[in-house]
Amino acid sequence: MAHAPTDSDYIVITPDPPLKPAPAILTTPTAMRRWRAAHPGPLGLVPTMGYLHEGHIDLVHRARRENMHVVVSIFVNPTQFGPNEDFEKYPRDEVRDLNLLRDAEVDAVYLPSAAEMYPRGFQTYVSVEDVTQPLEGASRPGHFRGVTTVVLKLFNATGPDRAYFGKKDAQQLRVIQRMTRDLDLGVEIVPCEIVREPDGLAMSSRNVYLTPAQRAAAPVLKQALEHARNLWNSGVRDAETLRRAVRSQIEGEPLAEIEYISLAEDATLRELDGPAAGAALLSLVVRFGHTRLLDNVELR
Repeated sequence: MAHAPTDSDYIVITPDPPLKPAPAILTTPTAMRRWRAAHPGPLGLVPTMGYLHEGHIDLVHRARRENMHVVVSIFVNPTQFGPNEDFEKYPRDEVRDLNLLRDAEVDAVYLPSAAEMYPRGFQTYVSVEDVTQPLEGASRPGHFRGVTTVVLKLFNATGPDRAYFGKKDAQQLRVIQRMTRDLDLGVEIVPCEIVREPDGLAMSSRNVYLTPAQRAAAPVLKQALEHARNLWNSGVRDAETLRRAVRSQIEGEPLAEIEYISLAEDATLRELDGPAAGAALLSLVVRFGHTRLLDNVELR
């Protein structure tokens, strides 16, 4: 004869460790602003294009330490890709990203569509002048106009007190700092150190494009930069000597194709000619097949 179930009839399984609450998923600027209005207090924003790696999560952890609330945006921004770049192929894995952000105790994820960010008739862009012209600006016309426009839109939607950017994209960091100052946005831009693989390769979502042979060769970038840093620390200040030292080491790797090597003034990114008088940024872009890798070191 059947009996009424009692508490002893059920087994309760508690995850070990227990599951963390999922972040709020917000897909429109209106929804994001409403969430922000309901969550006053210091907020840290980590802007990303998704396909997250440990470098992104390192930014999240720092934002978590320094703010009451943490928001991560995920948006593969079409306006910062050129016509022959990898927008369609850019790696995406939304489910994986959201699981990582839940584990990192993010409060909300801003996940807008391209139609929300750039509705029909969109025609307003943000342009920063001098600091966008060399390096990536020369190699990728229009790239930084797309970056500054989308970052300003992200700031407007999320209302952050602080925004966290990695130093790997060194020129992007300086462009965003300039825009934030010039437009009186009142957002503190927090530069965060490059997170690297054990062999020194800077973490990047694009590293998944590398073949095994290319991946084995790619640490030559960090090795060449460290060689130049050692020269700097020993007193070498001549710009061309330092650039030549980096070039010589990378040219020894047959899979590496140098796009540019730069030694520039740290703040302005004006290319140095002769001895460096102050802090400098040594940066490079090198291709391995179709994969374009950036890296840099700050010399002080």
